Order: sequence, then C-alpha cells, then structure tokens
Amino acid sequence: MENIFSIQNITIYFIIINIVGFFAMWIDKRKAQKGAWRISEQALFYITLFGGGIGTILGMYTFRHKTKKLRFTIGFPVILISEIILIGYLFLKNIK
Repeated sequence: MENIFSIQNITIYFIIINIVGFFAMWIDKRKAQKGAWRISEQALFYITLFGGGIGTILGMYTFRHKTKKLRFTIGFPVILISEIILIGYLFLKNIK
C-alpha cells in the first residue's frame, strides 16, 4: 500500500490548500463589494491554519481585502510562521 503521507502527496496538498486560500480571499472580496453573503472569518482562518497561509496572505494583499483588520494582518502571518517553525522542527528531528 502506498504511503499517503509521501512528499509528493503533501506537496500537492499544500499547493491545493494555498490555491483555495487565495481564491477564498478573492471570492470574499467580490461578495463584500456586491453586499452578498460572505465567507466567514472563521473559515478564512481555518484555511490558513490547515496550511493555506501563503495563499490567504497573497490573496489578502493582492485583492486588498482585510488589510485594515489587525486580526488578519497579524494573525495570518503568525499562523504561517508557526507552521514553518513546526515543520522545520519535525523535519530536523527526523533527520537525526
């Protein structure tokens, strides 16, 4: 049986979740401009928490969406940096 947590599968997951994060910010911005139903802030944070930090941050600044909310301008990068540190730690721990 193939290992589901292979480097290839993990890479594909991170690419997809970051694309989802980028487009979630775009969709939410468009809906905000039209006064339509919005993607919840909690959902945007979950996307970031599950590995979509690069995509949501790129989307936030590309579409100038949520850039005035400190919760996002600090929260998204803190989550992303924490995940990078965690992944780096786990990677270094497994090398030894």
